[in-house]
Amino acid sequence: MPVRTRVTVPLEFPDGYRTTAEVVTFTGLSDGKEHLALALGDVAKAEAPLVRLHSECMTGDVFGSQRCDCGPQLREAVERITETGGYLLYLRQEGRGIGLYAKLDAYALQDLGMDTYEANRALGHADDERDYTAAAQMLTALGVASVDLLTNNPDKPRQLRELGVEVRAVEPTGVHASPANVRYLQAKVAHTQHTIDLAPAS
Repeated sequence: MPVRTRVTVPLEFPDGYRTTAEVVTFTGLSDGKEHLALALGDVAKAEAPLVRLHSECMTGDVFGSQRCDCGPQLREAVERITETGGYLLYLRQEGRGIGLYAKLDAYALQDLGMDTYEANRALGHADDERDYTAAAQMLTALGVASVDLLTNNPDKPRQLRELGVEVRAVEPTGVHASPANVRYLQAKVAHTQHTIDLAPAS
């Protein structure tokens, strides 16, 4: 899949952290979506670039929703990747692939007592509908064959390896727990074995 455009974009986060990204777009990705790669730091110096596959979360990334940890993970990833050199792949996979409206429908069911996975199933969706074929294509287009992956989700390295990308190491993100999202994080550990070190519920 060829690279379509490269453009330099200065970034500033609400806490004042600043960096510069080279934003890369692509032609002909497998799912036809407009995914982005942000090249951060000195990519050339990294033996295996640090990479995060970050699924779009409008509520968390844009509006600062406390019901998930997506916004803080995005902020953390940008700084860590800038320090080491690598790529943040911003993937248009809202709500683990079910879309924004369905995610908000799932929120409504969570308010009635379901956890995030139970709510997805009640709406007729799988626990996680994301496919990382396009991410592997993006890495190939960028000339990346081996990565250090920044994630707590064991499905991401598994899929990348199956798609031919060498995952040299997996580095966990921090734990961004709050009273509003701790049940959500507990569900990710229980249902899909995310590597999130949560204190036992009291």
